[in-house]
Amino acid sequence: MPKPLSPGVLRELWAIVGRDAVLDQPEDLLVYEYDAYLDRAVPDVVVQPVNAEQIVRVVRLAASEGLAVTPRGGATGLSGGVVPIFGGIMVDFARMHHILEVDVANRAALVEPGLFNLDLSTAVAPLGLYYAPDPSSQKASTIGGNIAENAGGPHCLASGMTTNHIRGVELVTRDGELVQVGGQAADAPGYDLVGLVVGSEGTFGIVTKAWVRLLPIPPRTVTFLALFQTVDAAGAAVSSIIGQGIVPSALELIDGPSAAALERAFKVGYPPEIGAVLLIDVAGLAEAVAEEAALVGKLCEAAPGALGLRYAATAAEREGLWKARKGALAALALIAPNYYLCDGVVPRSKLAQVLRRVAAIGAEWEVLVTCVAHVGDGNLHPLIAFDVNEPGILPRVEGAHDEIIRACVDAGGTITGEHGVGIEKRKYMPWIFAPADLDRMARVRAAFDPSGRFNPGKVLPTEAEAGTTDPSESVPLRVGVSAGLDPERWV
Repeated sequence: MPKPLSPGVLRELWAIVGRDAVLDQPEDLLVYEYDAYLDRAVPDVVVQPVNAEQIVRVVRLAASEGLAVTPRGGATGLSGGVVPIFGGIMVDFARMHHILEVDVANRAALVEPGLFNLDLSTAVAPLGLYYAPDPSSQKASTIGGNIAENAGGPHCLASGMTTNHIRGVELVTRDGELVQVGGQAADAPGYDLVGLVVGSEGTFGIVTKAWVRLLPIPPRTVTFLALFQTVDAAGAAVSSIIGQGIVPSALELIDGPSAAALERAFKVGYPPEIGAVLLIDVAGLAEAVAEEAALVGKLCEAAPGALGLRYAATAAEREGLWKARKGALAALALIAPNYYLCDGVVPRSKLAQVLRRVAAIGAEWEVLVTCVAHVGDGNLHPLIAFDVNEPGILPRVEGAHDEIIRACVDAGGTITGEHGVGIEKRKYMPWIFAPADLDRMARVRAAFDPSGRFNPGKVLPTEAEAGTTDPSESVPLRVGVSAGLDPERWV
């Protein structure tokens, strides 16, 4: 457990946000020790501000006391991005969840960071608009967390990741100053500081508001399944579709074991013993959608190992198919009680090759590996299903994960597509960046926060991790890197 904060610090926090918005009891703090990653650490105290001015005062207090500051949204992240490995103050955005303004004419909205992703699209749907980035966790993940991780989602294939939909942010800096980067306008001259902030995982500052881009709801959407005997056949179909210059609004792969679990959980009509499924959305103007959907269907049917197409006849059927896809992690609990979700990216031309290698890795390490993927942009999500109570299972799971990420890198891909680096993938950073590259990243971070107290221990590898290209030789993640922070606080 963390060391108790001094009574003076607690009194100051009470004065800033109110006594009911400060949590410091052990039983309360345990709720804040984790996200969806495996490691855990407990903050010293949690505050729940209601506006940017309170956050400014909290950051200034943290700076004067030498405390780490970790922002927290929905805690759905999969790389340990909100695990407070140096204790300190956690800023919980649960009370900052409002839509402050909707500008229909300019298709934009001003929102607070604690707003749930799906709540934004639901609120602006009557206006004929929606927010495009749609991570599978969109019912529980927040806009602020999406900004931190540059979240993706199935429908980011055609419309782009979170970074393509953030026009500006209000940010609290290391000195407790409130600044605006970007703004309501679609673009601004000068350096793209918004692009730097998106995906920085809370290490540059704390986002308190964001101008987000909204899109018009497409007049028509066709949703259908393409069924295949094998994952190889599905991968070949994807390569064929993209090779023809067609970019569906969504193109998702579900392998056989995952499809079987989804069918048990959601009863969406996947046939038994299927090898792989592509879930495809084609959206746009009615005439163009009809033509493109027909062409995509033909390309799928022409792939060796194709078993046919199934179309969603109604909006309810379409919603059911997507509910199942976005509920994949929950459904896979029917396979095993625990899972480790990988996040790697490969060139689309290497899909079939890498998917075969992933299957082989599972066999070599004697673990069950299933796969769902934003396959249209090469973002793979192999899932290692296991029972943590099985003796000796965790080293096998970790070894398989290392090799899966290595396979993505060796194929010309990268270590993460949308989950971020956090603490999970720090040790892989030297696989894709030279020491000079990592040094430049550290310099950029220092320009925003030379103290290293904003979400410390994330993204950049430790010196020991940076000195090896073999993650099995790296030091445990409990070694800190931020100046002025005590590694012993990592609990």
